[in-house]
Amino acid sequence: MKRVIIFLSLSIFLFSCIKTDDPTVTSTSSSSGTSASTPTGQTVDCGTKTGFDKLVCLCDNFKASLSASQLASAQLSYTYANVKTWSNLPASMSPRIGIPFSALNASQLAAAKEIVKQMSGTSTDEGYSEVQQLWLADDYLSANGGGSAYGAGNYYLAFFGTPASKGQFEIMMTGHHKTVANTYKDGVLVAATPHFAATEPLSWSTSGVFYGPLNQEQNAFIEIIKGLTADQYTQLHTNTTYSDLLLGPNNNWQFPATQTGLKCNTLNANQKELVVNALRTYVNDIDDENAAKILSQYTSQLDNTVLLHSGTNGMNTRNDYFRIDGPNVWIEFSVQNGIIFKNNVHFHSVWRDRVNDYATTKN
Repeated sequence: MKRVIIFLSLSIFLFSCIKTDDPTVTSTSSSSGTSASTPTGQTVDCGTKTGFDKLVCLCDNFKASLSASQLASAQLSYTYANVKTWSNLPASMSPRIGIPFSALNASQLAAAKEIVKQMSGTSTDEGYSEVQQLWLADDYLSANGGGSAYGAGNYYLAFFGTPASKGQFEIMMTGHHKTVANTYKDGVLVAATPHFAATEPLSWSTSGVFYGPLNQEQNAFIEIIKGLTADQYTQLHTNTTYSDLLLGPNNNWQFPATQTGLKCNTLNANQKELVVNALRTYVNDIDDENAAKILSQYTSQLDNTVLLHSGTNGMNTRNDYFRIDGPNVWIEFSVQNGIIFKNNVHFHSVWRDRVNDYATTKN
């Protein structure tokens, strides 16, 4: 009996001493820092697992670390009403479902972020790097006039359906300016959209480190515009003003019936590669293996994809807008007025799939 007690004590001690290289873990707005009540189960070592198996293992460990009441908040039913609960507004203005980061202790928060990391890509300034930067952006807003309505602690993690090798479920991490919503079925990623990203401020520095979470997306669209001939630009550009995303939160399955703009089958090889590069800045937000598969699909459909632009070519002025509209892919990038920094602008962007949004769930 003494050996059992010693082993359990040692296990609890080791789990509490886990370190992370996540720069947002120590943020005062990311966690309440209080102890959770009694965990519901035991954790296991996920270190030898990879891919989907590791993701499910991390989910099981996170759930095992939660109290019964916390688990009830995090583990929810897979319904359309649940999976469409995301927004571009802070959670205080548009309530989310799931468990907020602020309700987690340090080890639970680290476990939650490991799940998001496993769902995300490893490319520089994309994937998990982008997620971390957008958490930090919300902390920056909180500290510079936004107050408690902002901050990484106001992001939520939810499981819609039970993460497992059989059956369908979605994992959603959602907050003010980032929503990651991956749907899996029988061990396979079947949908990575809707996927929302926005940033205010556009860029900033903290402790000598520069951050610009959506600079690569902005620059990719600028390069497409710069690479066009005058005639192509005439087909790309519209005088219609787009002050916001057409398919932002709550505008689900409202894709235009017809495509408008410059057809990619008129582009040369170099111009097409610029479009593919723009696609990469979105699909690389999900795990590398699945990102490659989705990019391959979108690239194979490139000749049937259409580009549309409105506003200035710098993509840095209010109402500047860019769209990539394919048989599957739907990407929008919108420049809007600042909210906290009112004299500046901020970016909103969404990646959806005309066919497979929400894994085709509509009702």
